[in-house]
Amino acid sequence: MNDVLMTVFGVTITPWKLVGYLGVVLFAGRWFVQMAYSRAHGKPVVPTVFWVMSILGSVFLLAYFTFGKNDSVGILSNLFPAGVAVYNMYLDVTHKRSQREPPLEG
Repeated sequence: MNDVLMTVFGVTITPWKLVGYLGVVLFAGRWFVQMAYSRAHGKPVVPTVFWVMSILGSVFLLAYFTFGKNDSVGILSNLFPAGVAVYNMYLDVTHKRSQREPPLEG
């Protein structure tokens, strides 16, 4: 995974760097998704896909910093957001599920 695939504009590209770049694109791209949803709804909205992109971006970045770089700063800076995103995704899914289920009669 550390084999050089190519060098572009002086940047050496390895498979691990591609994993890291994918993580960055997902993690940063979630804000554009959130902005598009908010614009469409005319108010601040955080869609479920925001949390999915947060989790996937964090996982790819964690893999890159753990196995590709062995960088504890990168690991710690992505571990916490991954945990928060998982928790928020749980809350989002639970809330949406409770909105769909009819109330229990009793």
